[in-house]
Amino acid sequence: MPPPLPSPMPPDELAQLTADLLAGKLPREDFLSAISAAMSANTTAVTPDVTLDLDRARRCGFPEVIFGEGKPAATIATIFDRLLAAQVRCLATRISEEKADLLRAHFASRKNPTARYNSLASTFRVDPHDAPPLERKGRVTVITAGTSDLAVADEARETLDWMGINVHTINDVGVAGPHRLPARLPEFVGSDAIVCVAGMEAALPSIVGGYVDCPVIGVPTSVGYGANFGGIAALLSMLNSCAANVTVVNINAGFKGGYLAGMIASKLHDARQRPQ
Repeated sequence: MPPPLPSPMPPDELAQLTADLLAGKLPREDFLSAISAAMSANTTAVTPDVTLDLDRARRCGFPEVIFGEGKPAATIATIFDRLLAAQVRCLATRISEEKADLLRAHFASRKNPTARYNSLASTFRVDPHDAPPLERKGRVTVITAGTSDLAVADEARETLDWMGINVHTINDVGVAGPHRLPARLPEFVGSDAIVCVAGMEAALPSIVGGYVDCPVIGVPTSVGYGANFGGIAALLSMLNSCAANVTVVNINAGFKGGYLAGMIASKLHDARQRPQ
């Protein structure tokens, strides 16, 4: 059963509108307009630069995430302030060191100690004051082919951690040293989903897919020499994987790979909790 729609207005106000409609005192068009306006006010927040989707967690399972590239730090801070007011745990991706310094100063002035920046993943996170601990769900493993892929992989890991997913990382087990992956097999067999991050020829997701019974989400990176074409060779290699359980996201899209894996793990966790 889908979650209920958010209440468009206080019950007494809704009751009065309904009574006026039934009594013929309020035209049908005015009734619908009032309901629509109230619903919109509860599910969006308009700032000078953006219109925030406050209803996304109800519809899609998780709140809106901010893509920080191209947005001024002041705009990101305004977005975060509004989301925090709605008790939303905030995540922004592609945040530079310069923007992170400005954001840290902003939240220090608001005495919010939860603001934190991951310089490797280029992510910035803030929680509402006194937010309860997240309920941890599912199990996702993030696997990298090489240490040059760590920044993209850590974006996936940070995303999964923000989603409340139990996440484990295995680094530097690419096909140049094929004995390294089987030695770590007990660490990733039994995962709900695996995020596999690789550049160069990006063969690792196919190898991983041959060992497991879960979805493997390939994240191609731009790591490689000239014929890698900035990750296009890795992307095409993953798309041509012969492992049937491998799917692929965009180049360097650690957030997207982590988010999809988190949705899979979250849904599986919820299914396990339902009475049989």
